[in-house]
Amino acid sequence: MGDGLVPFGDLQELDGARVLVAGLGVSGRAARDALLERGAVVTTVDERAERADVRDVEGFVADGGLDGVDVVVASPGWPPSNPLLAAAVDRGVPVWSEVELAWRLRVDRPGGRGPAPWLAVTGTNGKTTTVGMLASMLRAGGEHAVAAGNVGTPLAQVVTDPSLDVIAVELSSFQLHFTHSMSAQAAAVLNVAPDHLDWHGSFEAYAADKGRVYERAQVACVYNLADPLTEQLVRDADVEEGARAIGVTLGTPGVGQLGVVEDVLVDRGFTPQRHTHAAELGTLADLAHLAGPDGVPPHLVQDALTAAALALAHGCSPAAVRDGLRGFAAGEHRSAVVAEVDGVRWVDDSKATNAHAAAASLAGFEPGSVVWVAGGLAKGATFDELVQARKDRLAGVVLIGVDPEPLAGALARHAPEVPVARVDPGDTGTVMNRAVEEARRLAAAVRPGPASVVLAPASASMDQFRSYAERGDSFAAAVRALSRDAD
Repeated sequence: MGDGLVPFGDLQELDGARVLVAGLGVSGRAARDALLERGAVVTTVDERAERADVRDVEGFVADGGLDGVDVVVASPGWPPSNPLLAAAVDRGVPVWSEVELAWRLRVDRPGGRGPAPWLAVTGTNGKTTTVGMLASMLRAGGEHAVAAGNVGTPLAQVVTDPSLDVIAVELSSFQLHFTHSMSAQAAAVLNVAPDHLDWHGSFEAYAADKGRVYERAQVACVYNLADPLTEQLVRDADVEEGARAIGVTLGTPGVGQLGVVEDVLVDRGFTPQRHTHAAELGTLADLAHLAGPDGVPPHLVQDALTAAALALAHGCSPAAVRDGLRGFAAGEHRSAVVAEVDGVRWVDDSKATNAHAAAASLAGFEPGSVVWVAGGLAKGATFDELVQARKDRLAGVVLIGVDPEPLAGALARHAPEVPVARVDPGDTGTVMNRAVEEARRLAAAVRPGPASVVLAPASASMDQFRSYAERGDSFAAAVRALSRDAD
């Protein structure tokens, strides 16, 4: 093609190609801009975006809007059941994710090195932390690396930068569904637990989309020994010849695994002496700056080991892994201690937007010490397993959200002895202030102390907040106001 672009298979040239971009969110706008820069004829469709070319989606399909379209680029918020996407699939019109488009837009690096490889991470929880750790390790190893994808910056905006050595890619199941040709240098599925079932239709479909990250993997497929489904997804994947399965465990690793020996993170997956020796990658002390109120949570150690496996697959040294862990700073709203008021610790883990993440969050606290602030948009999930697994941590629960019944029902069935306070959702503007007041009341009754009030909602935020970040900020503001009153 003369400009370093990877050939498009059936669609050899973008110049003049008729492309329909479905959805004008962050990734949709990035896809539109990238396509226009390459001469494509772009039509945008989004019933909620005022600047979209088309806002009547069903009418557009009924009037033959797909006639003559070469490809549809679908935003991750659009489920496969959407009438436009379903019609495109039925008619044989190719449907790509923004990730698929980005993969096809990659440019060569100088010196004939080909496009920057991708190190891809997916999973129900822990993706952003793992990708952040991975990018930190890559940079510590001297690579020009960036974190992109679901983590924030759309891939279509970064793949045309020839100066990048490697990209740490966070991928959601939504993004993977319509991704067809990606071939990551190494890929990982952190865990798979029920989530987004309203989008996928079933847990099996959700898991299958997660597993797509392993397809055509070149060097390594990293899986979680504590989650057998992740290993099965590796077994089911069609990978490049020579790609190896690498397990991650919080215990002592076997050959082909990374794990922990006493307080040392070790590698028996990539070191040449793996059949007889383990290579030291770092220690738990290298994660001490990420510790919560009760130490380094196990899920953070798991994330660190997964990031290390991907970095080693790329060729990073153990020293780069260690230095990357030491230099990594966790994002906001992830087990962040907001304040301590009258002996009670207030912890913002608003990023725990599903049951699996909330279970991991609560696991880091002592039994009987937690007043749990939870609730929101359940997305079709149930909470019985979560409550059964973590009821020993609970001293009380404050339920927020417009539909608290799924959580309230699970608590009534499995933890009827735990006091529960419900916050009336009627006044959204004051919901978190009232939740904090209820939590303070319940925390005062915890004996013996100390108590921790933990915002780990196990649900999405969009019923009352614009994002999990706004929800966490609202919680932190209410706690700080409480702290000022205490002073």
